[in-house]
Amino acid sequence: MSTVLEVAAIRTVLAGQRLHDGVGFKVNKGEVVALIGGSGTGKTVLLRECIGLLRPESGQVRLLGESVWDLPPDGLDALRRRFGVLFQEGALFSSLSVAENVDAPLREHTRLSQALRDEVVDLKIRLAGLPPEAAGKRPAELSGGMKKRAALARALALEPEMLFLDEPTSGLDPISARAFDNLLRTLCDSLGLTALLTTHDLDTLWGMVDRVVVLHGGRVIADGPVAEVARIDHEWIRSYFTAHVAARGTADGNGSGNGIRG
Repeated sequence: MSTVLEVAAIRTVLAGQRLHDGVGFKVNKGEVVALIGGSGTGKTVLLRECIGLLRPESGQVRLLGESVWDLPPDGLDALRRRFGVLFQEGALFSSLSVAENVDAPLREHTRLSQALRDEVVDLKIRLAGLPPEAAGKRPAELSGGMKKRAALARALALEPEMLFLDEPTSGLDPISARAFDNLLRTLCDSLGLTALLTTHDLDTLWGMVDRVVVLHGGRVIADGPVAEVARIDHEWIRSYFTAHVAARGTADGNGSGNGIRG
C-alpha cells in the first residue's frame, strides 16, 4: 500500500509552548485517518503544517511524494492543487454565492472556459449533496450543514488526491453530523480519496474512519483501528472513550447510534 502522507519527527513550538515533540505517523492511499487529542495538543496546528501553512521547528512532512517544507513557493502552489482542505468554519467567501465559491479555485488554477467551469461547479455541488437552488445562495443564507457541504464542494473542485478536514462536524446537530460523515466516507470510497481529519466527535471515529492517531503530551501515544485504540490502558484514552459512552447512554436512553461499526 503506497504512502500518501508521512509526518516524521515533527517538533513545534508556539508562543514558547512545545506542542509537538517528535510526532510521526503515516497515511496510506485510500485511508480515512482521524487525528484526536485533548484541547491544546496541536491537532489543527499539525494539519496546517501538513499543508504548508505553518512551518514546524523541525521534522519533515512528505505529501504526495513531495517534501512540503523543501519546496520552492511555485512547487508548494502546485502541490496545493493536488489536495483539498475543509477548514473548521468552512472559510467560504461571504460575498460570493455557493457556485462562485466552488468556482474560485477553478478560475484561479485552470484555463477552463466559463461553460466548462459551470459544468464542474454543478457536478461538485451535487456530489456534496446540496440541492440545485443552493448554488445561488450566499453562505449567510445556508444552514450549518449546508455550509459544510458547500466548503466540501469547493475542496473537491480541483479533483484532489487527498482531503484535509479540520473538525468537519463541529457545530452540527447529531443528525447533520452523521449525514456529513456518511457523505464523506462515500465520496472517499467512490472517488478513491485519502483523508486526514481532526475531530472531537467519537461517533465520527466509530462510524467512518479506518484509523485513529492519538496526540498526547506532544507525542503520538496510539495509532490503529478505533476498536484497538479504545482498549489501550492509558488514562487519557480511557477517559475519552468512557466519557463518550456515558454521553451516548444519556442522550437517547438506549445506547444506540448511527453508522456504528462493531
